[in-house]
Amino acid sequence: MPSADITYAVVVLSLAYFVRGISGFGSGLIAVPLLALKFPLTQVVPFMLLADFMASATIGGVNFKHVDQAEIKRLLPPSILGVALGTTLLIYLPASILLGILAVFILIFGVRFLLIRTQTFAPISATWAFPAALSGGAIGGLFGTGGPPYVVYLSHRIEDKSSLRATLSGLFFTEGLIRIAAFLLAGLLLSPTIWLLAALAFPLILLALYLGSHIHTRLSNQQMQRMVGGLLILSAASVSLKALQ
Repeated sequence: MPSADITYAVVVLSLAYFVRGISGFGSGLIAVPLLALKFPLTQVVPFMLLADFMASATIGGVNFKHVDQAEIKRLLPPSILGVALGTTLLIYLPASILLGILAVFILIFGVRFLLIRTQTFAPISATWAFPAALSGGAIGGLFGTGGPPYVVYLSHRIEDKSSLRATLSGLFFTEGLIRIAAFLLAGLLLSPTIWLLAALAFPLILLALYLGSHIHTRLSNQQMQRMVGGLLILSAASVSLKALQ
């Protein structure tokens, strides 16, 4: 790999996991579209699956006592169905179509994060768990970044910011196990290079998570949403150009 590509990947991963350390999510949303500008999506998605799995194990383990187990149990069954669907589409859809779908997906959630305003917490019905988890699993299988549907659902179910952050990481850890199994069966994780790159990236991921976690308590929810939204819109614009090429 050329040194310029290594430097690019280091910068992207540092930014992505710094945001993940602050918010508990967002690493895949930021890293996948930006890494896809330089590397094939069928390599980026399995790599980010492993990287996010390690990050979820790190954050979820530290805050395990804050994880809402009932919500995770409710979300997992439809997540499994979604992962199977998304993994199948990743294998068979052309790269240009995949990038186009990814750009639209990232743009929608980027605009949502910019426009959303902090409101009085009002819990939604648990029946929304099925569509949220089905779409989250499918998007995770496709792009290794199924976070937004889960985030939207859980942010309207869990009011405490620390509990929400820990529950998201716990969910991503558990769903990551499911996606790893699906990717192994599909042959997307059989390359030793992907496992080696993920292992080499782990110290960088830990450092970025550590720095982000120290900023976590200093930012308001609105500031965090605006930061993530701006990054997502820039990522969507970059991926759109790549898809057109």
